[in-house]
Amino acid sequence: MDFNDAPEEAAFRAEARAWLEANAQAVPTGGLGENAEAVADEKRWQALKADAGWACLTWPEEYGGRAASPMQNVIWNEEESKYKASVNIFSIGQGMLGPTLMVHGTEEQKQRYLRPMLRGEEIWSQLFSEPGAGSDIAGLRTHCVRDGDDWITNGQKIWTSGAHYSDWGILVARTDPNVVKHAGLSYFIVDMKAPGIEIRPIKQIDGGSGFNEVFFNDVRIPDSSRVGEINDGWRCVITTLMNERSSLGMSLGGLGIDDLIELARETRWDGSAAIDDASVRRRLADYYIRLKGVQYTSYRSLTALSRGATPGPEGSIGKLVSAPLRQEMASFAVDLLGEAGVLRGDASAARGAWQSAYLGAPGIRLAGGTDEILRNIVAERVLGLPPEMRADKGMAFKEIPTGSL
Repeated sequence: MDFNDAPEEAAFRAEARAWLEANAQAVPTGGLGENAEAVADEKRWQALKADAGWACLTWPEEYGGRAASPMQNVIWNEEESKYKASVNIFSIGQGMLGPTLMVHGTEEQKQRYLRPMLRGEEIWSQLFSEPGAGSDIAGLRTHCVRDGDDWITNGQKIWTSGAHYSDWGILVARTDPNVVKHAGLSYFIVDMKAPGIEIRPIKQIDGGSGFNEVFFNDVRIPDSSRVGEINDGWRCVITTLMNERSSLGMSLGGLGIDDLIELARETRWDGSAAIDDASVRRRLADYYIRLKGVQYTSYRSLTALSRGATPGPEGSIGKLVSAPLRQEMASFAVDLLGEAGVLRGDASAARGAWQSAYLGAPGIRLAGGTDEILRNIVAERVLGLPPEMRADKGMAFKEIPTGSL
């Protein structure tokens, strides 16, 4: 396996690097768009990239992209990550809904939404998960009833990232309870400022409020905002989820093994550096080896991309291993800090970055597919094991027991 860039890839990397070096001062910092200033910074950076031809590289040229190869997109992300410190608040729209609209949307929908999405003029959120249907999206109970040219929508969504600053949302709702649960869903574009929508930020353990509950109370959605056919929304959902896994990629980002080694060098134990302790070195070596395994597994995806093929299940394997591993690393870092591990902010080591990573780690194991869902994917699609038994198979959704008396 050759890990070096091909000549054309090296030329693209040099072009990307040169542009970033010239424009990196415009890169915003901050996280999850939790204040208006951070959102404004993100929008300025996205518009700058779009005007220079560096936004949504793999999109067709007719929608503002470069029709770049997936490998070129990987190269751009690698180079941008060296500068960009904030979370991309446009990833749901650009990485999930944009590709879904290109496959299932009408020409009017593509013309209306894709250009503003590419330039960062409008922000999108994903309204899939519900309190009683997290991993089982098809078990959702938010429902729409047809009323002339509109759909009257009622229900609740949860863990909606960025709902509090989004302009639009992608909503999956039940439009026919008389068929099996996967068959009675429809897929809509919803105005997040529409009457009847209530957004409640969820206070997280790390102090942030990036997630939200969203309530729908007789919200009217025009039928022109429906994507795909009525009751065929599951097809759109699958397209969105496939692109979600692709946009998440193999790397979870954040603090890595080099940061943990540096922390062990700087932390003092009984007058000596923590890294001088044999038990600490053993832990660091174990983390290093396991991370290398994930890294080399991810190279399979990069190899497939470079050959024009579609990557296999490596993304699921990578996240299944990386998320718990990074939680272990963050926990070990807090232990290394001793009493200082309870501190956060400017006065703490690395400004509390390890503490934030530790508190945020459980959420990473849920986002983009729980450990259990990923194990099922690997078991069924890689190992060829039989699928889990389903008690509701072939049953109309309205007949599925809810557990209520």
